[in-house]
Amino acid sequence: MKLLDTLDRAFGSEFRQPACGPLLVGFSGGADSTSLLWGLTELRSAAGFELHAAHLDHGLDPGSGERATTAAHLAASLSVPFTSRRIATAEEKQHGESTEQAARRIRYAYLEDLRQELGASCVVTAHHADDQIETVVLRILYGSGFEGLSGIAARHGRVVRPVLALRRSEVREALERADLQPTEDPTNRDLRIPRNRVRHLVLPRLLSLDPQFDHRILRLAIAAAGARGALESILRDRLEISRRRDGMAVRRKELVRLPAELWSPALSLLHREAGAPYPPSRAAGRDLYRQCQGGGRIGCDAGHGWYWKDIAEDLCLQRRRPPTPPFAYTLQVPGEAEIPELAMRMRICCGEVADWMFRGSRRRAGLALPLTKGDRVTVRNRRPGDRIRPLGSAYTRKLKDILIDSRVPRVERDRLPLLFVGGRLAWIPGVTIADAFRVARNGKAWIAEIESL
Repeated sequence: MKLLDTLDRAFGSEFRQPACGPLLVGFSGGADSTSLLWGLTELRSAAGFELHAAHLDHGLDPGSGERATTAAHLAASLSVPFTSRRIATAEEKQHGESTEQAARRIRYAYLEDLRQELGASCVVTAHHADDQIETVVLRILYGSGFEGLSGIAARHGRVVRPVLALRRSEVREALERADLQPTEDPTNRDLRIPRNRVRHLVLPRLLSLDPQFDHRILRLAIAAAGARGALESILRDRLEISRRRDGMAVRRKELVRLPAELWSPALSLLHREAGAPYPPSRAAGRDLYRQCQGGGRIGCDAGHGWYWKDIAEDLCLQRRRPPTPPFAYTLQVPGEAEIPELAMRMRICCGEVADWMFRGSRRRAGLALPLTKGDRVTVRNRRPGDRIRPLGSAYTRKLKDILIDSRVPRVERDRLPLLFVGGRLAWIPGVTIADAFRVARNGKAWIAEIESL
């Protein structure tokens, strides 16, 4: 069977080590994902990998909850652990997003969050060659450049699409052999959705005119992918692309030096490297190009929850985080407190003064605090009116001004776990300590440090 042979080739030695974690399978309970999950269960014993099925109920029609239940039963029948979550897509849409774009963004964000939670090696989806054909036709209709004509990638970050070369009929051969009854999503027949119009109206008409049209489209996708790969190799040699927290960065001067014709593919590459679900719109790309040519500060929305901004000599593409709610926690010293809003904990203990305390550190500090065992301190995020006399300064300053001068990105400012002692701001992690609490070269110090949960 082609499905089993294809999966066996796809999941080679790198996935056959238990230390790699399970394969997380995006599982709608439909025909394609059910076939994929069954095929993987046929291989798991011999291959040595574990499986976990993940279902997302978008709440887009009255029967979505029932389909989630059916998906759970199908996974149970295949002895695969199953996780389901409901996220109402209509309530989570961002400005300018279609329902389909929002559903895709939410789905992949959910799968990535669950992958990290489970320690899974990758996310596996059931996209096949017919999905590829539909995608390329859609992009032709919307006027995509050649990088868009390459269609769906067989691998994108942690997402793996092992059956992308198989036709729909070849994937679904498994259903009869496995005697499984998948669920059907009625929204797949809704002709208001562009992909459904292509699937049910446009492609049948084009195939009636040219029976080889689908094969030509697949060849186009392969050729475009080859051209894109060659161009991206050139761009990587020209640009200094680096990974940053929540995104990627590129040297601004190198990007500006590119010919205008390479601007769009360069931005598409940066978006893909960052893990953004879509390349920037033409309007967003033009706005960024205009700002870069102007030589001033950069601040530009990139769409779909991402934005560009300049940090020092870099142009950074970062993911927008939801606003951090106010938090405040009290801990008794020595001791620690978890900060779930940041997925961090702060720990405070007493120790010897060390050289690192005079060099500065992003995640720990040595302070001469007026504390004794059993005293309490507070960890919270910023509030209006917060002030501090920073290390080496003769004056008290507003926290806001210090964060601006230290070039702390606006989106990070509410996420700083500030340490307060006796109502006074003592430590701004990664920025400064209060001058009143500087340590001497000898003796003891209170050591405050933060770590990820």
